[in-house]
Amino acid sequence: MDRDDAIKEILKRFINNVQGKKANVTGSNKRHSGKEGHWLEKQMGIAPNSNNDADIFGFEMKKQTKAKTTFGDWTANYYIFKDKKYNLVRDDDFLPIFGKANENKDGRYSWSGEPSPKIGGYNGFGQKLVIDEKENILAIYSFSKDQREDKHSIVLSELQQEDLLIARWEKEGTKGLKIKLERKFNQKGWFRCEKNSKGIYTSIAIGSPISWKQWIENVKTGEIYFDSGMYQTNKRPYSLWRANNSFWDKLIIEHIP
Repeated sequence: MDRDDAIKEILKRFINNVQGKKANVTGSNKRHSGKEGHWLEKQMGIAPNSNNDADIFGFEMKKQTKAKTTFGDWTANYYIFKDKKYNLVRDDDFLPIFGKANENKDGRYSWSGEPSPKIGGYNGFGQKLVIDEKENILAIYSFSKDQREDKHSIVLSELQQEDLLIARWEKEGTKGLKIKLERKFNQKGWFRCEKNSKGIYTSIAIGSPISWKQWIENVKTGEIYFDSGMYQTNKRPYSLWRANNSFWDKLIIEHIP
């Protein structure tokens, strides 16, 4: 199916099944943030799946969000707690050392928010992201940059290092970021189902394809960022890559109808 025919079929499904409606999430888990996305997928005839292909006819579908939109929950190829050299347990060692306790969650530790490393400099937990010469993305920790007053009692002596690798996302390979990004976003493009102020779906915004070169350049500027959500008691890594909606808006080439 060529691009124009794909858009026509997507628009047909949207008009018949989504336009003029609010998402009906009755019976869904109120704490589950993906419930509206699942409703939208069902309406658009997208079967639930865990593969890394574009959602429908070569397009990736996104729902409208308030502030930021996710590229994917892309697990790193390496985490220090999986490295036998260090013998760390994720919940018992990694998260208390490199994460932060949430007092609103009974002191549960998470690698999210303030400790989550970003491009452009060390955070208060001594962490940052860097991109190497092969365009792999590395999360590193430096003890000297850790600003926590009690870091000597928090960080194990063998981890009190400079430029300690704590996570790595590789560009190449079947589990690399490049194939994950381009299979979803660099086929025919992507589209966003848009709502009005009352939460009623009204239209579709079509976005241009996103290549690896474009994506990694925007990671370098910080426009695309790592938004970790890893926390104790949940085995999922929650290694999310996101951009603010203002970034996505710049990629829109057409609104229909």
